[in-house]
Amino acid sequence: MAKQTTRFNGEDTSQLINILSDGTKIKGDIISNGDIRIDGEMVGNLAAKGKVVIGEHGKIEGQVQANNIEVSGFIKGKVIAKELLNMKSSAKIEGDISAGKLSVEPGAVFTGTCSMGTAKPAYEPEAAK
Repeated sequence: MAKQTTRFNGEDTSQLINILSDGTKIKGDIISNGDIRIDGEMVGNLAAKGKVVIGEHGKIEGQVQANNIEVSGFIKGKVIAKELLNMKSSAKIEGDISAGKLSVEPGAVFTGTCSMGTAKPAYEPEAAK
């Protein structure tokens, strides 16, 4: 099957990275078809089809969900990584974690429950009755 790409002003948008810069605060939900990096502060839910990176100064209060998530900052809420959740040494998570695989560097902290290898897709249709 061929990979389908979307073009915007001649650019392949599947290669673009969304960035919430340090010093920026946002309230609301973000849904991204690509990768996203958070270095600022966010209150709301974040869902991405690609990779989510929470920088060392990044703070999120809400659910974070993506294929791969790398955390160096702070998350207060549920974290769902379909494939890999990578917690760097400066990471702090307050909430439940669901991940296919989990990598935790010494110094990283999380409070909550963790389930691995059983990450469910974001949406599962109900079984037919």
